[in-house]
Amino acid sequence: MEPTTSPDASRRHPDLLGCQVPIEDYAVLGDGHTAALVSRGGSLDWLCLPRFDSDACFAALLGTPDHGRWLLTVRDATSVTRTYRGDSFVLDTTYVTPTGTAVATDAMPLGDGRSDVVRRVECTHGEVEVEHEWVVRFGYGGIQPWVRHERDADGNDAIRAIAGPDSLVLRGDRLPRAVDHRHRDRFTLRAGESVELSLTWVHSWQPVPSRLTVPDRLDETVIAWGLWARDCTYDGPYGEAVVRSLLVLRMLTDVTTGGIVAAPTTSLPETFGGERNWDYRYCWLRDAALTLEALLEQGFRDEATQWRDWLERAVAGDPRDLQIMYRLDGGRRLPETHLDHLPGYAGSRPVRLGNGAVDQVQHDVLGEVMSALAMARDAGLAETADSWSLQRRLVDDLVRGWREPDRGIWEVRGEPRHFTHSKIMAWAALDRSIRGAEDHGLPAPLDRWRTARDEIRADVLAHGWSDEVGSFVQHYGATHTDASLLQMVQVGFLPADDPRVLATVARVRDELEVAPGLLLRYRAERTDDGLEGDEAPFLACSFWLADALARAGDVAGSTRVLDALVPLANDVGLLAEQYDPRARRMVGNVPQALSHLALVRAAHSHDVACRAAAAADAADDGTSVEAR
Repeated sequence: MEPTTSPDASRRHPDLLGCQVPIEDYAVLGDGHTAALVSRGGSLDWLCLPRFDSDACFAALLGTPDHGRWLLTVRDATSVTRTYRGDSFVLDTTYVTPTGTAVATDAMPLGDGRSDVVRRVECTHGEVEVEHEWVVRFGYGGIQPWVRHERDADGNDAIRAIAGPDSLVLRGDRLPRAVDHRHRDRFTLRAGESVELSLTWVHSWQPVPSRLTVPDRLDETVIAWGLWARDCTYDGPYGEAVVRSLLVLRMLTDVTTGGIVAAPTTSLPETFGGERNWDYRYCWLRDAALTLEALLEQGFRDEATQWRDWLERAVAGDPRDLQIMYRLDGGRRLPETHLDHLPGYAGSRPVRLGNGAVDQVQHDVLGEVMSALAMARDAGLAETADSWSLQRRLVDDLVRGWREPDRGIWEVRGEPRHFTHSKIMAWAALDRSIRGAEDHGLPAPLDRWRTARDEIRADVLAHGWSDEVGSFVQHYGATHTDASLLQMVQVGFLPADDPRVLATVARVRDELEVAPGLLLRYRAERTDDGLEGDEAPFLACSFWLADALARAGDVAGSTRVLDALVPLANDVGLLAEQYDPRARRMVGNVPQALSHLALVRAAHSHDVACRAAAAADAADDGTSVEAR
C-alpha cells in the first residue's frame, strides 16, 4: 500500500522556507473564545484575537517571524519535553541545557471574559539563558502597529501595540526593548529565579486593564478544565486520548455563543506546497452536530442546549437559505478571499480567508443535524415549540429537494453529483425526525415523511449499490468508493453486519487504505473535486473504519485500527486533519475537531463492542461478566 504524498513534496517541508515548524510540533492554548499555537521551541506563531475568526496578530505559522510571533524560549536546549497540567490546556515545557534546567508555562486563563495569554519561565537547576522576542503584526501579519510605553491601572509598566481597533498590551517582570520594529531581550536565570509575562488584547480606545495575578489564574484554569473533564463517562482502554479529544472539542466551542469551530487555524495545507488550503475557523453544521454527538455519548448534556440555541439563531428564516457553515456568532457572510502578502505554510498558497463552499448545497448536513438533535432529545433535552418548528421546516424542505444532486460531504468544487452518502444522510434526517414525532409525541406530517424516507432508501439501494463493484459506491453510476460510506453504519441505514455493508467496508479498505488503518477520503484521480494534487490519509475517515468494524462485532479488527491511529497524536495529544505515513508528519489544520470527535466515537463503539463480546462469552460458559 503506497502513501499518497510524494517524497519530493515531503522534502519541501519544513525547509521550503527555511524556518517553519512541523505541524505536529505545535501545542494549543485556548480560553473558550480563541486559541493560540505554541511551538515546541516556545514560539507563539498563531493567535487570532479576540475570537477564533478574528484577524491574526501573530501569523508566523503561515509565513516568517516578520509576520508576527511571540518567542519565549530557553537557548541551547539539548532536551525539550512538554505536557499539559492534568486535564487542562495549561502547558508546561521543560528545557534541559548543558548548564541548567528550566520550565516554561503557557496558558490562556479562563473565566473572566478577557483575552489574555500568560507565560512564565522558572529556572529549576543551574542557570539558563532565556531569549524573548515580541513581534506584533495585526491584519494577519500585514499591519505594523504603532508601539508605545504606557502604565496600566495599577501603575505597572506596559508596552502597547495599536493598529486600528486592536491593541495588545505586554506586561511583566522584565520587558524587552525595541530593536528594528520588534522587541527583544536576552537574560540569564539562575536556580529559583523566574520571570512572568502577560499579553492582553483590548480595544485600542480603551484603557489598559489591571494585570493578572499569574499563579492564581493558572491554578484556577487548571481546576476549571479538570472539573469539566471529570464528567466524562468513558472507561475503556483509550481513556487518555478520549479525554484529551473531548477537551479539544470543548476548547473549540465558543463559550459565549455556543458555536463550534472546525479548527482554530486557516490554510495549513493538505499537500505541502499545494493549493488544498482551507479556512476552518467557522462553524460547519455537520462538524458541530457530530461534535455534539461525541459529547453526548460521553455524558455531556449542557453543551446540547447551548448548541441548539445557537443553531436556532443561525439558521432562522427561510429553510431554503440554510447554509452549511456560519460564523461563530451565526453570521452568514463568509466570502473567500486570499492573503497575498503571506507566503503560506511551506509555500502552500493561496492563504485563504472565508470559504467559497458556504453557498454549496450538501444534502448530508441535515442528516447529521437531525441525528444530533435526536440524540439530545433521547438524553432528556426537551424540544421547545420554536426548536421543533425549525426542524419541521428544514425537513419539509429536504423532502422537496433530496432528489437534486449536491456537492457532498467533501465540498467538491467540480460538478454536483448524486452522492450516495448524501442520500443516506437525507434518509437519516427523515428517520430521526419520524422517530422524534413517534417517540416524543411531536406534531409532524408523518405519512409524507414516511413516504419520502422509503423513497430515499429504495433510491439508494437501487442506484448507490453497484453489482459490478460489489459494494456501495461514491455516487450514482460510479465504480469506486468513498470513505464517507462508512458512516452508513453510524446512522443505521443498514445493520453493521449486513453483507452489503461488510462488502463495502472491505472495498473501501482495498481502494483507500494506504497504510495500516489510514484511509484516504477518496482517490483524487477518480473524483472531480476541482483541485490539483493529491492529499494524505484523512484521520476522521480512518477512525470511521475502526467504528464500523466495532459496530460489526469485529473487536480485533477495530483494536488493530485504533492501536495504529491513536499513537499518531502528537506529544500533547493533538490531531491534525490528515497524516502523512511516509513522512510521519501531520498535515492540514490543527487541532481538527472532526479528527478528535471521530476518535471519541470510535473508542465508544469499540468499548460497546468489547462489552458485548465479553457478555456473549460469559453467557456461553454460564458465568457473568461481573464474576470474571
